[in-house]
Amino acid sequence: MTAATLRYLSRSDIAGLGGDHSDFYMEAVEAGFRLHATGDFVQPLKPYLRSPRTNHIADRIIAMPAWIGGDRPMAGLKWIGSKHDNPAARGLARASAVIVLNDPETNYPVAVMEAGLVSAMRTAAVAGLAIRHLAREGFSDATILGCGPIGAHQAAMLAEQFPTCRRLTLFDLRPEAAEDLSAHLRDRFPHLAVCLAPSAEAAVRDAPVVITCTVTDTPYLPFAWLARGTLLANVSIMDVERDVFLKADKVVVDDWDQSNREKKIINLLVEAGEFSRERLHAELGEIIVGRKAGRENDDEIILLNPMGMAIDDIACARAILARAEAADAGTVLPLF
Repeated sequence: MTAATLRYLSRSDIAGLGGDHSDFYMEAVEAGFRLHATGDFVQPLKPYLRSPRTNHIADRIIAMPAWIGGDRPMAGLKWIGSKHDNPAARGLARASAVIVLNDPETNYPVAVMEAGLVSAMRTAAVAGLAIRHLAREGFSDATILGCGPIGAHQAAMLAEQFPTCRRLTLFDLRPEAAEDLSAHLRDRFPHLAVCLAPSAEAAVRDAPVVITCTVTDTPYLPFAWLARGTLLANVSIMDVERDVFLKADKVVVDDWDQSNREKKIINLLVEAGEFSRERLHAELGEIIVGRKAGRENDDEIILLNPMGMAIDDIACARAILARAEAADAGTVLPLF
């Protein structure tokens, strides 16, 4: 690859390289967290671009830049847009994205790839890595709240990565979304028993693993719903009420600086003097490298609050590019 060319990878290109299975992303995201834990990265705070003509929390475009080190340093940017009414109004997925990779030696762009798939899969991989370290060993049941594309990828990750998980409970405010995802999962993973809950509370109570995948801007999930030993992966960020952060035995984030901003729950608690970096148990990378403990007993209630890191996206994109170069996949375009 020369500085005067750019490799373009479509979603189908990425899937053809193995980018449609969670194994690939679990490995790449773990590598990203290890770089994070050792400080071999640069990750500016991501800016949110919002139109003044909408005030929905899911209507925004986010720029997520990062530089990562390791064996092959790489710089890049994920540019991810979201519009809450895309599915109903336009027949489109809510979120769309591209990733641009730059060679750090020249700072020339070397690749552009569709990143809606990458973004959803790496989000599932973050939860998967947290489950490895923070869930009760051998858990057999899990719950997913929100049955859109993010929920679907989380469900697939659970089925592919955790063979002891044999029962999955789904809830969505739109019952048809839960029914559609249930049918899809039964076809793809016949070993997985899928059931629909009548309410979020019914889905959460007694579940050892709970993953939120909604677009809510109003917290609704209180500490009282959580059984002893639950891991709650607050993937969609705004679902969990303040008392969960204050009463959980351990609170874990992917990156403290990214989490303590944008008037999210942690930021509000910090501003109120109720939470702090010192009260945080760990960043996930610290647990992965063994610097901090993960789950220490079956009774702990643990909250994961992952804001989403550009490091994860660039680590995944770097791994995809390496496979694409080896297979000469995608389309090589001239820059000039």
